[in-house]
Amino acid sequence: MRTWLVKTEPETYSWDDLVRDGVGCWDGVRNVEARNNLRAMEVGDTVFVYHSGKARCIVGVARVTRTAYRDPSSSRAIWSAVDLAAEMALDQPVTLATIKGDGSLATCPLARRARLSVMPVEAAHAARILELAKTPVPDGDAGERAP
Repeated sequence: MRTWLVKTEPETYSWDDLVRDGVGCWDGVRNVEARNNLRAMEVGDTVFVYHSGKARCIVGVARVTRTAYRDPSSSRAIWSAVDLAAEMALDQPVTLATIKGDGSLATCPLARRARLSVMPVEAAHAARILELAKTPVPDGDAGERAP
């Protein structure tokens, strides 16, 4: 299992929208590298949900429930989407400023390439993010806690 981070503008589709929907189609990605990251996701992978725009913080953890398929929001077959299910809200959102200021996250893609909309997250970085979020995860499995 791998860990990823996806970005969304909360005014367009927020963490609360994903919680309300239960499972959401993660579409609209129009960057080849980000699309390739979507295509690398597997069912069960952990996904941090990041609110971009003014918020600039990680707010929740989701799971991949459906691997990449043709993006229904595009007429072009080159774009992909995945389905995500909300797993748990973070007890304390982790801001981009906090991530950039934490030495142990200096090599995290979010700190280095903040504009990429879908990115991998190393296990050590994921653990540190959850620590900063003051969010306990039973037995290391985010899936055991409800949103």
